[in-house]
Amino acid sequence: MRKAFLVALLPALAVSASAQEPKAADPAPLPLTTQQDHKLMMETLGIKSLRAGANPRDRNAPNAVNYEESKANPYPNLPDPLTLKNGKKVTTPDQWWNERRPEIVEDFDREVYGRVPKNVPKVTWKITSTTEEKVGDIPAITKKLAGHVDNTKCPQINVDIQLTLTTPVHAKGQVPVMMEFGFGGFGPRPGVPLSKAVTKKAGDASQKKAAPTGGFGARGPSWQQQVLAKDWGYAIIVPNSIQADNGAGLTKGIIGLCNNGQPRKPDDWGSLRAWAWGASRALDYFETDKDVDAKQVGIEGLSRYGKAALVAMAYDSRFAIGFIGSSGEGGAKLYRRNFGELVENLTSSGEYHWMAGNFLKYGGPLTPGDLPVDAHELIALCAPRPTFISYGASTGPGAEGQWVDQRGSFMAAVAAGPVFRLLGKKDLGTSDYPEVETGITDGEIAFRQHKGGHTTGPNWPSFLAFADRYIKLRDAATAELETDHQ
Repeated sequence: MRKAFLVALLPALAVSASAQEPKAADPAPLPLTTQQDHKLMMETLGIKSLRAGANPRDRNAPNAVNYEESKANPYPNLPDPLTLKNGKKVTTPDQWWNERRPEIVEDFDREVYGRVPKNVPKVTWKITSTTEEKVGDIPAITKKLAGHVDNTKCPQINVDIQLTLTTPVHAKGQVPVMMEFGFGGFGPRPGVPLSKAVTKKAGDASQKKAAPTGGFGARGPSWQQQVLAKDWGYAIIVPNSIQADNGAGLTKGIIGLCNNGQPRKPDDWGSLRAWAWGASRALDYFETDKDVDAKQVGIEGLSRYGKAALVAMAYDSRFAIGFIGSSGEGGAKLYRRNFGELVENLTSSGEYHWMAGNFLKYGGPLTPGDLPVDAHELIALCAPRPTFISYGASTGPGAEGQWVDQRGSFMAAVAAGPVFRLLGKKDLGTSDYPEVETGITDGEIAFRQHKGGHTTGPNWPSFLAFADRYIKLRDAATAELETDHQ
């Protein structure tokens, strides 16, 4: 079927190739549209049709979105993160690390997010500019960097990862860094007006009323200012400079580069895994930068980039802490939930590129209940490191809405708890769903909803208070000594 589909595309592809006139020695990237690539993957998997995703716009549609809790759990039995595939129970940390965790990673690789190829080319980082500036009233130094991916084997595909790193001018020694997946540029990202919240400036025992930011029009210190006030640094990495956010880009970007511009295999990585890979390459750079304490780098993202932040945290144990914003389906939300966005939305042509091709099977002919893993196990892969799951309120003035299924992510966090406990850490400590603006932050898994809409902004003060338990300023000598003994 795959061959027949490609044959049908040959006339159009021949015209495109003729117009480009590539050198004979260079592989020509296959210029597929999103719809063509989506159909090709369906053909490859032998899938004739997919179920429609949830429709949030027409409450009378046959596939209208469900927001009724009584209908939300058609597959109530979650995979047990502490039971091996042979049925044996995991009772020790060694069993988790050596036996069960690799099983879970393999399932996510094959069926959900896809595999990172073994032949991913090397990334070479270059500082393109260094600027002294004030972020609010805090003097800082910002480096702009480009991470060039070696494209010797496919020169027609160029990948230059965009990254900025900002550190306080007066920092003593290497500083912790919070890295955000940014929305397409180095500046602030769109947001919504935010509610007032109490923030506490580092080193100041007094508390001041301010509205934390995360978007335009907000009052009070931005998240960047809040981070710098602690003498930490921040970084922003641009996902679209790693991999495009659409199916047409799958034969380009880092995924296309590794495939010489050809379509994916069913277990090849999707954009979420590619973005997470890019964050790990930024962490590689931080390990070489004398201004950064690379043992204390956190990852944050919102929405689709919240999904990517959770994937990055789960797969790369070097990230010290995660701030996972409104990640929903494909992130912290249980796949087995019939509430808000569904697996079937992810398998549609608008979102399938985030996932491995194999994931399409679970939008037809298989069901979400057939998945070998679920979101609680992705959260469990972050253990024992601190992981803060953030959402806006589902209802009320300025609410984020129910599409992201806040409760489904809370349930996933609860179900991840046994792994954190096995590794000697504290879980949420409750299965009772909390009120809005009531943070559950005593353990290594944290959960909080704010009233500020689809943003992480109002939760930054709560996250930073949570992070203070784990992220500490260290002088250069201490950091170097600890590194030498690891």
